[in-house]
Amino acid sequence: MHRTHPSARTRTLRLRWLAVVGLLAVTSVIAAVLGHLVPSTSSTSASPAASLHTARGAPRGAPGEADGAVPDGTTVFDDSLPAVANLDPDLLTALRRAARAAAADGVEFTVNSGWRSPAYQNRLLRQAVAEYGSKAEAARWVATAETSPHVSGDAVDLGRSQARAWLSRHGARHGLCQIYENEPWHYELRSEAIDHGCPRMYADPTEDPRTQR
Repeated sequence: MHRTHPSARTRTLRLRWLAVVGLLAVTSVIAAVLGHLVPSTSSTSASPAASLHTARGAPRGAPGEADGAVPDGTTVFDDSLPAVANLDPDLLTALRRAARAAAADGVEFTVNSGWRSPAYQNRLLRQAVAEYGSKAEAARWVATAETSPHVSGDAVDLGRSQARAWLSRHGARHGLCQIYENEPWHYELRSEAIDHGCPRMYADPTEDPRTQR
């Protein structure tokens, strides 16, 4: 029986090992080249959505404080912000009176939205149409700039569920009423509520005669 010399066997094993290493290296190079040529799944899936958003004509820049945008933590006492300062004076007085009473119960009023510019309101309406799929459905949540009580300074959207819960119990004595059943954050001034209680709520803004103009 012929025996392979140990040095020959070693050379054979070494050559096989080098061949495997070389094959792996070539495979890695090919994969790297293909990776540059073929877009990744994540990038291609994000692109159509961005293109569609641009095609719909939605403005790229977010509204600023001058349009009524508010930073987190805004309160009804922040006179430096147009969203608060441009509210109807009687509404603002009632809000601040209620906020002081609520503070005694450990509840703070924060403002998610108050006065808005017509441009800001129109932007919100376009976004609502895109989100809900029709003008009719969007109208249940966002009014036009011509009919919105936010644009006229007659409405405020309050943050924090504790504040809204407090107002649901005590708001009428300050003339502050929830107007729409589907918007527990939306409050307006109804001075007659101090003596007679808040009026019946509309199911949503489409039932409000002011939005039918």
